[in-house]
Amino acid sequence: MPENNKERAIFAFLTILVTVYAYVFYSLYVINGSTLMSLTGKHSVISAINFLGGGYMFGHYLPIWAVVLIELCFAYLCEMLVGQPFSFKMACKNYNIKKTDPVTFETAVICSTVAIMVPLMSFIATWLYYPYYMGFNIFTLLANWIKLICFNFPFAYFTQLFFIQPFIRQTFRFIFKR
Repeated sequence: MPENNKERAIFAFLTILVTVYAYVFYSLYVINGSTLMSLTGKHSVISAINFLGGGYMFGHYLPIWAVVLIELCFAYLCEMLVGQPFSFKMACKNYNIKKTDPVTFETAVICSTVAIMVPLMSFIATWLYYPYYMGFNIFTLLANWIKLICFNFPFAYFTQLFFIQPFIRQTFRFIFKR
C-alpha cells in the first residue's frame, strides 16, 4: 500500500505506535497483571503499577511513558531495518505481486512480518525486562525468550491480522486519500 520510502516510514510508525501500546497493555495487564497485584497486595493492575512506580525495565521501575517510548524506538528501528524489507521479500518468494489477489498478498506480508518481528522484539524485550536483580544466566535469558515468543506470537498474529493492520490501512487511506 505505501508507495515510497516516506509513506513506508509513516505506515511503519502508525503500525508501531498502535502495536506498542497494545503490547504494553497486554504485557502488564494480561501476562503480568495477577503477579503485579499479588506482589503489591493491590486490587487492580493500575494500582500495582502506580505503587511500584511504573513498569520494570533495565532492572528498575520506570514510568510507563518511558517504557512505551523505549519500546517504540526499538520497534520502529526493527520494523524499518528488518521487518518491512524482509517480510516483503518473504511474501514475494511465495506470491507474484502482480498476479496475486491484493488481500492474499497483504495477508502474506502481515504473516511474514509477525514471523520476523515476534522473535526479534521478544529477544529485545527479554534483555529489557530480564530480572537482573537475580543475577544473569544465559539459560534463564533463553527460557524467557522462548516464553515471550509463546505468549506474543498468538497475540501478534491475531491482533495484526484482524485489528491493527485493517485499522492502520484505513487510517493510511484516509491520510493519503486513497
